[in-house]
Amino acid sequence: MRIWTYLRPFSYSGADYTVEVFFTFSQTVSRLFKGGELLDEQSVHHMDGVQTFTHVLPTAFGGALRVEAGYVSWWSVGITVLDGERTVYESHPGKNVRFAEGMMQGGVRSGGRDASSESASSGLDLAEMVHTNQNKWQRNKYSIYADLALGALFYLVGKFTEDLALAAIVGAGAGLALVVLQRFVKVDLLGGFAVFGTIMLVISAIFSLALQDDYWVQMKGTVLGLFTASIFMIDGVFRQGAYFGARIERYMPLPLHHNRIAIGMSALGMVMAFANYYVAENFSEDFWLTWTTFLDMPLSMGLFYAIIFWARKKSTGPA
Repeated sequence: MRIWTYLRPFSYSGADYTVEVFFTFSQTVSRLFKGGELLDEQSVHHMDGVQTFTHVLPTAFGGALRVEAGYVSWWSVGITVLDGERTVYESHPGKNVRFAEGMMQGGVRSGGRDASSESASSGLDLAEMVHTNQNKWQRNKYSIYADLALGALFYLVGKFTEDLALAAIVGAGAGLALVVLQRFVKVDLLGGFAVFGTIMLVISAIFSLALQDDYWVQMKGTVLGLFTASIFMIDGVFRQGAYFGARIERYMPLPLHHNRIAIGMSALGMVMAFANYYVAENFSEDFWLTWTTFLDMPLSMGLFYAIIFWARKKSTGPA
C-alpha cells in the first residue's frame, strides 16, 4: 500500500523521463521511466536507513547519465541528472539530493563536484550508519513490539467491553507483567527507560484503580503527560539531559544534544497532553479511543522528527 508518491519529470535528448519515488509502510521505492516504459527500479527498507537512489541511464553516444533521487529537505524529494561531473538537470536548483544522508551523519554535504569527489568516503560512512541502525533495531525492536502490544490491548479491551477503566487497569497490569517477565528473558522488553518506565506503570496502575471513571481514564493521558513533561524539562534544563536525553539518543541513528532532546520531548509531551484534553472534552468517547490509539501517532511522530532536527549535532568539519 502506497502512503505517498513523488513524480519528478525531466527531458533529455528529446525524450521524456519520469522518476517516481513512493513510500509504503515498509520501504521506499524509486523507479525511472522513459515515457511509459520502466527502465530501472530500486528500493530500500525503512530499517536500512536513508539512501539516495542512483539510476544509470545509457545515452545514444555510448555514455551514461546518473539520475540521483533523494531528499532535498525533510518533506520533499528531488532529482539531479548528471553527465559525468556536469549537471544536466535539477528538479530543485541549488538543493542537495543527499540532504537526508548529510543530516543522518550530522551535517549536510555541499552539492556538485565536492559531493561527487566524496562519494567513496560517504558511501563507507553510510554503510557504517546503516549497520549501526540495524544493530539498534535488533537491540530495541522487542521493546517497541511490547509498546505496540500494550496499545493494542488497551484499544481492544476498551472497544469490546466499552469500559475504559477496565481497559486502563488491564493495560497497566500487562505493563507490570512485562517488568516481571523482563527478569526471566534476555531480550530488552523495557527499552532504555526500564526504571522510569516501571515507575510510570505503577503510577498509571494506581491512577486507574483510584479513579475508575471513564472521564478520568481519558484524562490520564493529560495528567500523566504533563507530569512526565515536567520531569523531562527538569532533566533538560537542570541536568542537561543527562538521564532522558542520553537514553533517547540510544534509539537514534545520529548524535543529539542531550539537553535539547529532553526539552523537546517535554514540549512534545505538553502538546500531546493538551491535544488529549481537547479531544476528550469535545468529541465522543469512541472517537477519543480511536484518537489515542491511532490518530495521535502521526502528529506525535511529525513533532518528534522536528525535535530531532532541532536537537541534532551539526558537523564541525569544513563545509
